[in-house]
Amino acid sequence: MVNTLLGGNNLLSVLRPSELDLLRPHLRAIRHEPNAVLYDPGETVQTVYFPCNQTLVSFLVSTDDGGAVEALLVGREGAVGGIVSQGSLPAFSKILVQTEGELLALPVNVLDEGKTKSRAVENLFARYADCLMAQLFQSAACNAAHTIEQRTAKWIGAAIERSGSREVPLTQERLAGMLGVGRSYISRIVGTFKEDGTLAVRRGHFVVRDEERLRARACGCHEVIKGHFETVLKGVYPTETERD
Repeated sequence: MVNTLLGGNNLLSVLRPSELDLLRPHLRAIRHEPNAVLYDPGETVQTVYFPCNQTLVSFLVSTDDGGAVEALLVGREGAVGGIVSQGSLPAFSKILVQTEGELLALPVNVLDEGKTKSRAVENLFARYADCLMAQLFQSAACNAAHTIEQRTAKWIGAAIERSGSREVPLTQERLAGMLGVGRSYISRIVGTFKEDGTLAVRRGHFVVRDEERLRARACGCHEVIKGHFETVLKGVYPTETERD
């Protein structure tokens, strides 16, 4: 099962066989339902998780009113847990499985040992940590500068690119919470997207009908992040050929 999933995570896929062999014996395949919590704030980080294929994972930051706003979305291009901090420290945010799917789990200490044994492994994860931080910076700027409509279109576009599917299993209420806006705002925006043929909505799912129109409605933040990935980690961000 592990060997089958290795091709489903682009970050692991760029490692050469000799480098991957440092990690492979310790990787464990797991499957989670939506809303499964990988880490709660304050919990000690002991495991790195690699989303595979269509699996999406969110970093959620708690707000004063008891809600949680999404700071990062990660799919097959990356990993979560102990990437920037190198583990053994408390998690700052909640890390939640956004869409049902499979992940590969690796003890943080094994990854740290792999970095000491291989300069290539160390370099790969240092560059990915840079991409992760770039996403955080861009997300902060996006939330401050762009409209709810732009951010909604950006989020859905990022989700379909990372998952490789035009269908995103997510309710309007949950999307509103992650964007930190009222449910009524999202309802109006989604209604507009439905009217012009950009989206269709099924029970608990968004279905993208017109990607070009969706991209036109989005801000440019996601394209900036893709460009940074291409510069720092060429070939890791999902491409059109990875779509279903």
